Amino acid sequence: MNKNILQIGLFGFGTVGGGLAHVLERGKTVNANIKKICIRHPEKERELPKDRFTINPNDILEDDEIDLVVELIDDADAAYEIVKKALEKGKSVVSGNKRMLAFHLEELICLQEEHGVALLYEASACGSIPIIRNLEEYYDNDLLKSITGILNGSSNFILSKMFRDNLEYESALKIAQDLGFAESDPKFDVDGFDSLFKLVILAVHSLGVYVHPSKIFNYGISNIKNIDICYAIEKRKKIKLIGQILKLDNNSFTLFVMPKLVSEDEYIYSVEDEYNGVVIEGECYDKQFMFGKGAGSYPTGSAVLSDITARVHNYRYEYKKMKYFNPLIYNDNISVEIYLRYNNLDDFSLFEFECINERYSDSKYYYVVGFIKLSNLLKIKNLLSNIDVFIAFTDNVK
Repeated sequence: MNKNILQIGLFGFGTVGGGLAHVLERGKTVNANIKKICIRHPEKERELPKDRFTINPNDILEDDEIDLVVELIDDADAAYEIVKKALEKGKSVVSGNKRMLAFHLEELICLQEEHGVALLYEASACGSIPIIRNLEEYYDNDLLKSITGILNGSSNFILSKMFRDNLEYESALKIAQDLGFAESDPKFDVDGFDSLFKLVILAVHSLGVYVHPSKIFNYGISNIKNIDICYAIEKRKKIKLIGQILKLDNNSFTLFVMPKLVSEDEYIYSVEDEYNGVVIEGECYDKQFMFGKGAGSYPTGSAVLSDITARVHNYRYEYKKMKYFNPLIYNDNISVEIYLRYNNLDDFSLFEFECINERYSDSKYYYVVGFIKLSNLLKIKNLLSNIDVFIAFTDNVK
């Protein structure tokens, strides 16, 4: 065994895992070799020799010759067990599992420090957009004011079809599913959970604070109707599902995921189809815009490969914001202005508006625009997908 070659143990051999193996086998990108691949279905026909595969995780985790574990499986609970054991065994890890990281990142950061190894996960945030590395290396100061991002390509594709082609939500979703941009059960994407988990990860690297997903308001687009599209067009705006990190002052910040009414002068206004777009705003550097495909085998695979290459050069996240800056306090007791479309007063009564600035009603539906505490939205968030309402953030906060 050549000790100058990085020896990899790979968990998962789906689209991304298979593509990664292809690149490493045939390309000259990095001096690395996949020694063993752990899979769940050994009966499937695969291009590589059968002796490269195993169904026993310990064949990788207990192998002292394997330097790096690459985890590319769908099961978040299984991924957590794999990553945790690998770090405890003194192996560095590359992962793309955003759900697993969002729930366990605080613990995993401690584990990698304790065992002197690295955990890299660029693929978990925005696919081919190198947002984590940029936050770690370029924005490693306390001047950052906000991050606003279209973090989910599936939802953005659906919204693009609704605005551009005047499609109903169900028709746009069906096209997204047929093209492979949305799963048969799209809840993870369209109800904002995918964006939520990415936002948790970005908050760690942008502000140095971990916030558990249960404490963050997330609301998606599954209840959107064409009347909401018409309202946006009337206001010369589009609706985009965004994740928001907002520094409120020198001591506090807030986070949320929800549809937003986006103006023509905003960078993300022109981000269409399955693309992601992230705007980073700072005190001195104003706004920086990053754009690219946020999902799919090639964008995700490129991020995984980038992390593998980084480990060849002993790169690791330094978590400078966590270590060297005073921790900010997460605050959901702020007021956000929202557009709320509803059909009956019982649903409206769930919302404790502080003030209403615009109101409309006809025989089919009602809407209001007004300020409401983010904490109130968080309190009722589990009810919202089951009632006929739609919410969009107007970009106003107080």
